[in-house]
Amino acid sequence: MDHLSRIRASVLLLVATFPLLPSGTSAQQGSGQGFLFKQPTIQLGLRGGYTVARAGGPVLDFARNELTLNKRDFDASSWGLELAVRAQERLDIAFDVRFSKSEVGSEMRDWEDQDGLPIQQTTTFVRVPITVSAKFYFRDRGRAISRFVWIPEKWAPFLGAGGGFAWYRFKQAGDFKDALSFDILSLTLESSGAAPTAHVFAGVDVSISPRFLWTVEARYALSGADTGSAFDFDNIDLSGFQATIGISARF
Repeated sequence: MDHLSRIRASVLLLVATFPLLPSGTSAQQGSGQGFLFKQPTIQLGLRGGYTVARAGGPVLDFARNELTLNKRDFDASSWGLELAVRAQERLDIAFDVRFSKSEVGSEMRDWEDQDGLPIQQTTTFVRVPITVSAKFYFRDRGRAISRFVWIPEKWAPFLGAGGGFAWYRFKQAGDFKDALSFDILSLTLESSGAAPTAHVFAGVDVSISPRFLWTVEARYALSGADTGSAFDFDNIDLSGFQATIGISARF
């Protein structure tokens, strides 16, 4: 699947979820006329979007130089879950896990087999960051009218930062030309593990009812890992930019 196909697939999957989401009217009927009976303390959300990989470092540089790959081949759709716990009116502590996977076919740039056919392989790149973040809101997210009535604001912009660990798997399977013997070898090269990661982000919550809200977010993460012997223990870049939209529920 090429870069544009992955973008189209991500957009179509997001659009396909829209009919499943609660309407503002039905959600309000379940919670009262535009309010909740208490201030929410937990927010649980599902996210979907797209990750643009920075794709630097020796491992990915080598893959692009030797194979018919480019930086955008490592981009992927992204899906995740977030649990945010309210610490203060304008501060949440958020725990989230996200998943992205690219898989693309390629050929060796400068070599063919003895029949003049391309030497082909498949490259798979999986990233799963598991993080905790501090999420700061620029304004109060709602107002309490009494002990039993809480009315959410329509817009609540935020920014934040956090960190954790990013699990990854980088795999190349197929045929390769040995530069020394000139033999064509069928190989599966794979590296996986976990590495520290840090990120910053900004976004906005948009209430569609007292209980439910949209969240739009842009995030940039920094991370890198040392690969194993299959890739000569070189560094693999796990950094990248991610844009997501999601539905959340307040409790």
